Amino acid sequence: MNHPVPPLAVRRPFPAALFDALKSAFGDRATSAQAVLAHHGRDESPFDPQLPDAVVFARSTEEVQTIVRLCGEHDVPMIPYGNGSSLEGHLLAVQGGVSIDLSEMNQVLAINAEDLTVTVQPGISRKQLNEALRDTGLFFPIDPGADASIGGMTATRASGTNAVRYGTMRENVLALTVVLADGRVIKTGTRARKSSAGYDLTRLFVGSEGTLGVITEITVRLYPQPEAVSAAVCAFPSMGDAVRAVIETIQMGVPVARVEFLDALAVRAINRHSNLTFRESPMLFFEFHGSEASVAEQAGIVQEIVAQNSGADFEWATRPEDRSRLWNARHAAYFAMLQLKPGCRAVTTDVCVPISRLAECVVETEQDLIASTLPCPIVGHVGDGNFHVAMLLDPAKPEELEEAERINHRIVQRALRMGGTCTGEHGVGLHKIGFMIEEHGEDAIGVMRAIKHSLDPKNLMNPGKIFSFAA
Repeated sequence: MNHPVPPLAVRRPFPAALFDALKSAFGDRATSAQAVLAHHGRDESPFDPQLPDAVVFARSTEEVQTIVRLCGEHDVPMIPYGNGSSLEGHLLAVQGGVSIDLSEMNQVLAINAEDLTVTVQPGISRKQLNEALRDTGLFFPIDPGADASIGGMTATRASGTNAVRYGTMRENVLALTVVLADGRVIKTGTRARKSSAGYDLTRLFVGSEGTLGVITEITVRLYPQPEAVSAAVCAFPSMGDAVRAVIETIQMGVPVARVEFLDALAVRAINRHSNLTFRESPMLFFEFHGSEASVAEQAGIVQEIVAQNSGADFEWATRPEDRSRLWNARHAAYFAMLQLKPGCRAVTTDVCVPISRLAECVVETEQDLIASTLPCPIVGHVGDGNFHVAMLLDPAKPEELEEAERINHRIVQRALRMGGTCTGEHGVGLHKIGFMIEEHGEDAIGVMRAIKHSLDPKNLMNPGKIFSFAA
């Protein structure tokens, strides 16, 4: 057994008439084949699989609109599906229904290089998008590690390694096309960089996790490829020393592009997985973007800060192939960490705290992990106060799951006490529902429920996620 879903997971009846209507409209792209259902009924979370009743592969906004209207007529839930890389159970069909697979909606619709924007369909992955932009001199910087779809990144308000300089999906999504629960299609925002025209509906749907509608087009900001890029790694005697070096770097206003933290256990994992030879101690990975002169200046300042905080083994990676090897190893850290305990599943955390409290939060968390019987490596996008603990557990041992959830609860409570959040980038999904009232309060959750009820009164859009629908 992995992780049972919450008790709100009551499956709804699935009428044969709906499947017949979907088959009539979509042919072989509507399926109930067991292998396809199984693929769409699990993600990278530790939760038990929850399979949909059917999967439909959509290719356009109009096709999504057809699926939504048919499901609405039969009161059947809908779950948008991108690349399946969720860590919090977002795409699990906890009440059954239709998984709307958007992976075939993977086209670039318009590149407006002069305005530094691009409009895409939701199924395109971040790597596919940047490949399409390669000859424009522009790139899309949001990089959560996994090759997630842009639609999924928008729906979960994703972040990643570059957020310290370029922000998150919240700051970089300008406009959306969304199919609502009743089949209406709305457009939010424009390609203009700012607007004061009414409620900010774009921000409402960014981070809504498919609970308010299905996103079918996304306009995002682009950035010029930097003239110069340089990376560096350095080791520290303790986690506190490493994090304090980051805090001082940010507080001095050094515009680093990425600052990644790995504890000693995480370094051991990536060394084994990626054939590297880093010292197995707390480490920071830096990347600097800008002109040749500005990159050299940033790097020089950071090297001084690192030295003042007992950092050592400061190594540069200026060649593209060396940087790629470094960041590929960091992006593979999740799967590298899973190999520390063969057959395990991971319960992950992603709390985020104000940068001034980060060292305190990480050091206190380290004490929790030292006392644990589970391997618990830490990695983090510490430049914006965000870090992850991967608690590796044997899915056949319920006591290990209990221990992981106990540690997770302590980490979240600590982050909230320090003015932070229970989720800096993974989203709420199923796993963080229990923390929402603690973070936001009953009244704020009541407002969220009111918005949900207004746009989706039958609770058909990815039900069971973010909060319970009933008050």
